Amino acid sequence: MTISSTPGKIILFGEHAVVYGRPALAVPVTQVHADVEVLDSDSAGVWIQAPDIHLHAELNTLPSDHPIASVIHNLFFLSRISPFPSLNIKITSTIPVASGLGSGAAVTVALTRAVSTHINYPMTDEQVNAFAYEIEKLHHGTPSGIDNTVITYAKPVYFIKGQPIETLQVAKPFTIVIGNTGISAPTKESVGDVRKLWEADKAKWETVFDEIGNIAKQARKALESDSLLSNTLGKLMNQNHTLLQELTVSSPELDKLVSAARSAGALGAKMSGGGRGGNMIALVESDQAESVATALIKAGAKNTIITQVS
Repeated sequence: MTISSTPGKIILFGEHAVVYGRPALAVPVTQVHADVEVLDSDSAGVWIQAPDIHLHAELNTLPSDHPIASVIHNLFFLSRISPFPSLNIKITSTIPVASGLGSGAAVTVALTRAVSTHINYPMTDEQVNAFAYEIEKLHHGTPSGIDNTVITYAKPVYFIKGQPIETLQVAKPFTIVIGNTGISAPTKESVGDVRKLWEADKAKWETVFDEIGNIAKQARKALESDSLLSNTLGKLMNQNHTLLQELTVSSPELDKLVSAARSAGALGAKMSGGGRGGNMIALVESDQAESVATALIKAGAKNTIITQVS
């Protein structure tokens, strides 16, 4: 048996603007994860079980563009393995789908690592990351690449599209409460809508992207400085959320949760990820995490996750 597990991820700053070359900050969320088991099989074919999405099928019965099938087909093509081996693959995940926690990228990375190891086609982190990004492009159009990067390396990341990856040294641990609206929000749609806005008035939206990028740069300084962290990071979250509202990627549900977190004592709060649903995040003092999480549930969050970043 070969086993692989990957964390979820959350974007702290820079979503959407990162697609246009501005920096973004993201961190792994180890409280949720995708897990893949690969076993040799006595039955012919590659059998896939993914109980979370009620899938039990042989590889060749799935459409070639199916998210799981595309990973396996492309990996077999890359490794030049022939004939296809007989395998049983089981995929489970505690990461909510289409919520900004990187569920698709986490499954892709875990599946890539488990299958490539099992068929004796070892891949470095760099190769896994590049492969996962190609898979992300199949399903998200013009993704930034941040999901697959944070999940592959499982470290806080300062990310600029097309530039070398920089992992962050966080000066001191801090606590984030994640609130899930429960609304499925495919990233591809919001990314596409932002692109339409940008194409209609590039000068206007380039300015907004610049502002978001500058916030991400200031946030990096805060994360790397003990003295700046609590005073600065929350304010930057609030500013970033306002700009994402301008980009039309927030929603009434997200805005309600953001307001509830701030009212409950969060140092700052914003939506996170593609938007239009999915998750928001709140920066809190560790002793306030439970009370902020309770306030989010009362305001309509379907569930919450408390995570410490270090």
